[in-house]
Formats: sequence, C-alpha cells, structure tokens
Amino acid sequence: MPLHPEVEAMRARKAREGTAPLYTLSLAEARAADLADIQAASGTGEPVAAVADRTIPGPGGRLRIRIYEPDHGRGRPALVYFFGGGWTLGNLETCDAICRALTNASGCVTVSVEYRLAPENPFPAAVEDCRAGVAWVAGHAAQLGIDPDRLAVGGDSAGGNLAAAVSLLARDGGGPALRHQLLVYPNTDCAWDPQALRAHEDPLLFNRFSVQWYWGHYLAEEKDGLSALASPLRAESLAGLPDATVITAEYDPLRDQGEAYARRLSESGVAVELRRYDGMAHGFFAMFGAFTLGREAIDYAAARLAAGLA
Repeated sequence: MPLHPEVEAMRARKAREGTAPLYTLSLAEARAADLADIQAASGTGEPVAAVADRTIPGPGGRLRIRIYEPDHGRGRPALVYFFGGGWTLGNLETCDAICRALTNASGCVTVSVEYRLAPENPFPAAVEDCRAGVAWVAGHAAQLGIDPDRLAVGGDSAGGNLAAAVSLLARDGGGPALRHQLLVYPNTDCAWDPQALRAHEDPLLFNRFSVQWYWGHYLAEEKDGLSALASPLRAESLAGLPDATVITAEYDPLRDQGEAYARRLSESGVAVELRRYDGMAHGFFAMFGAFTLGREAIDYAAARLAAGLA
C-alpha cells in the first residue's frame, strides 16, 4: 500500500525544511538531531508511578539505567529495554516515552540501559553492556520488587538487535532465564541482500545508506558482523530462545531481515508472533505521538508482554 498519510506528511515537512539525512551530519550533529526528532514526535511522556535513575557496574565502567514502575507492588514482571539509534546514536532519553507507555500498558517494571555507543565503543561493547544490565536486574529482583521468573528483553532497531543478542547469550551462557523478547524492526544481518536494500533509497526516510552508515560505525572489522551477536540471523540455531514478538514496518530496509528472523524463530520451535504495519516507515514505534499506528504498535507490544509474562 502507499505510504500512510501521516508518514507522507512527515516526509513532506522534511522536504520543505530541507532536513539533511543523519548520515550526512557529524556524529554530534546526528546525535542531537535524532534525539530532537524523536522527542518532538513521541510527546512529553506519560506519568508513571515512579522513575529513578541509577548507575550500576558494567564491563567498561559504570552504566546508567532508568527504572520505571507501574505501581508500588511486589513480584511484578519486568522488561529490560534497549533504545534504538544504530548503536551510534541515542541515550536514556531516546526511549523515555516508549518505556513510560510500555510500563503503564503492560504492568511491567521497565528498566532501560544506556549502553556504550559506537564508533567510540564498537561491537561487542553494546552487547556486553546490555547483558550486564539484564544480569543486574535479575540479580536485584527482590530489591526492585520484580519476579525474576518473569523477565523480558526488548528494543527497537539496534535495540531490537541487542535484545536478540542478549537472548542468545542468556540461552547459551546460563541465564538469566528470559520469558519473552520484544523485537521492533530489528537489524538481524549485517550483510543482508544489497539488491533488496536498493529499493530503499529515499533520502527523506530511513534508507539503505542509513543502514550502511550505522553498521560502518558499529563494526570495527567486517568479520565482526559474522558473529551471531552482531547478526542474530546468522546464529547456528535459534532453538530454545524465549517466545518473541516481532514488529516490522512496510517501508523499512530492515523489514525483510526482521521477518526472516521471525520465520527462523518459528521454524526452530519458538512461539513467535509477527506483525507488519503497512504504510509505516522505520522509526514509527519510537514516534508514536505523531503516528496513530505507532500508538497501536505500542499497545500491541504491551499486550504481548503482559500475556507473555503472565
């Protein structure tokens, strides 16, 4: 189907304003512009019962995390969430509105992790930080008032990639046990068919040049992309992974690799539900204040989390 009218309106506004693609800017400029765009399109963020910022030990130094609580109860399910931004952009503010909305709608305590960014800290730094965040949450379950047997990971774009990687590590490295993985238009293969990506060259939308720019920052060496922790679709086996929700967008160069990952999960015996949002472009989930289907996707993701962690 054609671009959704709300996406078309956003695209037209960018054309009028002469908005430069992020991959043409300096890192500092791209980081600032990306955050400004997301905050403008996600709204001010819903109030939740409590929010607290903390620092925890990480493999490369202290890590910032943010804890969102839906209530003041005990024994609650928990979601550890990783923001998007191509492993190159983003911080706790990038996913603040998402975490607030998911916390309220799912009833989960949500913990977001500010992992190290590339190119200053290339692969596997982000994976190691995200794993450390999940391990910390599991190890402090009683203090956080959560049930360690009802733990999920999730993220959008690069955050979805990191959630998939952490799920693989948890399966292969002795835990912690995860019940669900929420993968929102995730990167799953650094060498996805270049011919297929050529269908996505619109400079006013996230496109194949965006994808290449991010991978170029994340991977210090091309061979690093062959690791399943960078390209989860390349994992030898996906059997034994937690149940999954995979969300994709029709006009997204990551759509087909996200859907391929969902198919492989299903073929490996993992319970997975895939939902594609027609007419939508990459980023719509994070910009749910501007896109009606973005809000619908947030609510769908929250319902899947609530059911998967019941």
